[in-house]
Amino acid sequence: MNFVTSWSGGKDSCYAMMQAVKLGLKPKVLLNMMNENGKISRSHGLPLSILHQQAQKMQLPIETVPATWGDYEEKFIGILKKLKANFELDAAVFGDIDLQPHRDWEEKVCKAADLEAILPLWQQDRIILVNEMIESGIETMIVSCNTMMGESYLGKVLTKELALELAAKGIDPCGENGEFHTMVIYCPLFSDKITLPIFKTVEHNDYCFVVWE
Repeated sequence: MNFVTSWSGGKDSCYAMMQAVKLGLKPKVLLNMMNENGKISRSHGLPLSILHQQAQKMQLPIETVPATWGDYEEKFIGILKKLKANFELDAAVFGDIDLQPHRDWEEKVCKAADLEAILPLWQQDRIILVNEMIESGIETMIVSCNTMMGESYLGKVLTKELALELAAKGIDPCGENGEFHTMVIYCPLFSDKITLPIFKTVEHNDYCFVVWE
């Protein structure tokens, strides 16, 4: 089965892709939805330069699509149809863990594009999942988080100890509810680590972000 990965640039989409590969599925292309101006990714705030580095380290093409929240679904279905035709795809792989509305939406857009939605991480225990990611060789840093966590967490590499610290504070150690987002610096699918640009941190609308130069 050939698949597209819904690629956020973070740990969950990365580990989902690794699990799909382990199952014998073949990655063909990455898909990332950008904000309206097409300069940074909508969910994780990653610039094109980092997304392209990640794709290049896996020797895969990446499709980046600017979208508003208003036309997001229409554009997502449209690009899935295009990628299905161009890469002879059978499926799309997503990194969601247990938010049912997300799964419902992913299955809906995949059905519209005649693709199978595959969620390899679905309903797995959070701490076990984070530990598996780290043990599998994923190195990932926190690039955005809510103000409950605070700016001091930005730029930190996610470790087993940090995951336990977050859980003890009542924060989902996978950030599944949007508490934080990560960026993969290295994983076994990469030829080597990505090069990180200089960054600063900002707070905006009750959320803290890494801003890349």
